[in-house]
Amino acid sequence: MPAGERLGLDVYDRKRDFRKTAEPEGRRVKTRGPLRFVVQKHRASALHYDFRLEAGGTMPSWAVPKGPSLDPKQRRLAMEVEDHPLEYANFEGIIPEGEYGGGTVMIWDEGVWAPMEDVDPVKAIKSGEMRFVLEGKKLKGSFTLVSTGDRRWLLMKRKDEYAKPIDIAEAEPRSVRTSRLLAEIAEAGGGDVKKAATGDPKVTQARKASARS
Repeated sequence: MPAGERLGLDVYDRKRDFRKTAEPEGRRVKTRGPLRFVVQKHRASALHYDFRLEAGGTMPSWAVPKGPSLDPKQRRLAMEVEDHPLEYANFEGIIPEGEYGGGTVMIWDEGVWAPMEDVDPVKAIKSGEMRFVLEGKKLKGSFTLVSTGDRRWLLMKRKDEYAKPIDIAEAEPRSVRTSRLLAEIAEAGGGDVKKAATGDPKVTQARKASARS
């Protein structure tokens, strides 16, 4: 089922006040070298994972409420959102409360990706179904994204040597850039630590509190 018209960087810019947020302004750049991907753990009004693939000089993006999975039996809902600029792949920190997406953002995983077939990535996404390979620090191997209509997609792990019946989001809760939890990112950036901590595993929070006592 073909996907709908994509939401571009103009939508991204309209939603943000760059005088208040440290997020990068939207701009399209020429793709050079391997295509990048990033998964950003985001505790805004609710916890979700922003899955972004570089394509056509921007990063088409999906909000995945439960996070990506390495288990082929799991079909994860992925809601299509506006494209983000490539510079967004480097953003880890605080979006001010009251701004769009206000909360704490973590670079949960990152790496490079490529379509499994010899196709243009932009056209593959527009078609509404794409098989691709990730080379990340947490996510590896082949995956599928399929549009089911009304900006709803499914993100699924394909069977290969990297498939595992584990909850990778729960097992690997820290930033791949800084090894911090959401609460630690919020504390360092002057964000809402209590709100951010609700996105960290409870067992990890308990161990951290015990170490401080």
